[in-house]
Amino acid sequence: MLTAEKNERLTRVGRGTPMGELLRRYWWPIATHDMVGRQPVRRRLLGEDLVLFRDASGRVGLLAEQCPHRRASLALGCTESAGLRCGYHGWLFDVDGRCVEQPGEPGDSGFADRVRTTAYPVQELGGLVFAYLGPQPAPLLPRYDLFVWDNVWRDIGHADLPCNFLQIMENSVDPYHVEWLHGRYGSFLKELAGEPPLQVLTKKHVKVAFDVFEHGILKRRVLEGQTEEDEDWKIGHPLVFPGMLRIGGGGLHFFQIRVPIDDTHTWHVWYQTYRPAEDGEIPPQQEIPVYEVPLYDEHGEFIRDYVDGQDITAWVTQGAIADRSEEHLGRSDLGVIVLRRLYQEQIDRVEAGDDPICTYRDPARNQLIELPQEKEKFGGGKEFRHEFLTGGQTRYSPIKDDVEKLFERYSDQVPS
Repeated sequence: MLTAEKNERLTRVGRGTPMGELLRRYWWPIATHDMVGRQPVRRRLLGEDLVLFRDASGRVGLLAEQCPHRRASLALGCTESAGLRCGYHGWLFDVDGRCVEQPGEPGDSGFADRVRTTAYPVQELGGLVFAYLGPQPAPLLPRYDLFVWDNVWRDIGHADLPCNFLQIMENSVDPYHVEWLHGRYGSFLKELAGEPPLQVLTKKHVKVAFDVFEHGILKRRVLEGQTEEDEDWKIGHPLVFPGMLRIGGGGLHFFQIRVPIDDTHTWHVWYQTYRPAEDGEIPPQQEIPVYEVPLYDEHGEFIRDYVDGQDITAWVTQGAIADRSEEHLGRSDLGVIVLRRLYQEQIDRVEAGDDPICTYRDPARNQLIELPQEKEKFGGGKEFRHEFLTGGQTRYSPIKDDVEKLFERYSDQVPS
């Protein structure tokens, strides 16, 4: 358990809070590529209300939502070649936050030179728009493998979840929930629906380990029927600090990105790549599809008949911010303890004036950041691929059928 004070320290993400200052040292996805255009859109990140836009010259800007003139929303604005013009009185701001025009004010007043609004740097990578809300100089936007690989297909799912990001991240270092929430409970739901039980997710955990390393926490496991020679133990897969999980197998590679909107809401992004021919050529993808993942059924209940829907239900039902002063942790919760300790250590680093882990400033180290991941997760890449293409979150993918055909076409080049 944590004291109420320590729980606050780890869950509050606003400016000036310990966790908020740590998280502001990183680039975060703030939108998918299809969200940003000439029409300004409201976005919220780390408790700050923002407006994202692409001006008529093609530059992407991210400004504080309220205009510094009379506090109207800049979402009520017009994008022009020089930036975003407030729709209320016409003040014009460039992507750096400078006020470059003030209709109604005398031309020789110089008033515009004394007015700025908050602006944050943004970059586009792999179909996502990333923002950095921290102090300058900003670190480099990490070029993680899934974002920059050639010769893959991608799609991006997303949903707004009504809970704090930390309880989602803690789930990522809680391997035992897999055999119960997704194995036993998932099979129970299939039993009620008259369907055959699950197979791949019901295997018992014999041994688990959590190693802090340069990218965050490396998760390893031995399941029934496995040994320490299997990839689940020898390679494992990482929780990428501070807010991302890397999973996959059998030609599928996923990021789950948990973006803190504010203290009680998280934008969850499922970033999926399909790479059946790692050393061969596959047809080029014309564009990256984006889709929203539904949370509720027609009765207003959480959709729970697939893996991530079960996770979402568990995360959200802990409360908007889980009360960790009421929990009782056991030995099986070692990963949760390791993760909390890592957050606290990195908060301390920031408070001491140092960069936390997973911040990059050397371009030579940031060309392509390859992350470890087993290829035959849960003892069989083909089993894993079947589970996720037929019953996983991939069910909502607009290119699911095309992906199945892709794997069939290149079956001789796909890990079994």
